Amino acid sequence: MAVPLQPGPRQGRIRRGRRGYALAVSVAAALLVLCAVLPWAGIEARSEVIGGGLTSDVRGVDAGLGVFTLVAGLVALALGVAGLLGRRPWVAALAALPGAFATVLLVMFAADPGGVTGRVSLDLGGMLSVGPVIRYGWFAALASSLALVLFAVLAAARRSPATG
Repeated sequence: MAVPLQPGPRQGRIRRGRRGYALAVSVAAALLVLCAVLPWAGIEARSEVIGGGLTSDVRGVDAGLGVFTLVAGLVALALGVAGLLGRRPWVAALAALPGAFATVLLVMFAADPGGVTGRVSLDLGGMLSVGPVIRYGWFAALASSLALVLFAVLAAARRSPATG
């Protein structure tokens, strides 16, 4: 009896599904790496008298927690690419660990009272208002890290071909 060399239709779907999650993990990790160089926080001064304001932004990699987030994103990207290109797509599921670590780092960055966002706060009514702000890069990094964890967990939750 001849043994077919091609995988059956069910095995092909399972492999494509796992590779799809590995690709999603890789994309989310690449976005996390990109978001580490975007502005995360800043100090904003606004005045109603002149009708404008000034801002000073801090990028993620300008702070220690941002550098660690960048490293976590690079590790997750390596795991995602290894799961995508290798024979074992479940390797991409290991990216949940650096993704969760990056999420914790991002929360610590925003919650640190002595950090970048908590240094200056001044309000003189409509004349002058100075205060810390969280920028779009931090929100994008948080969304990327959460997506990274979600896709890595989905890659791990896929049923193996042996269990049907």
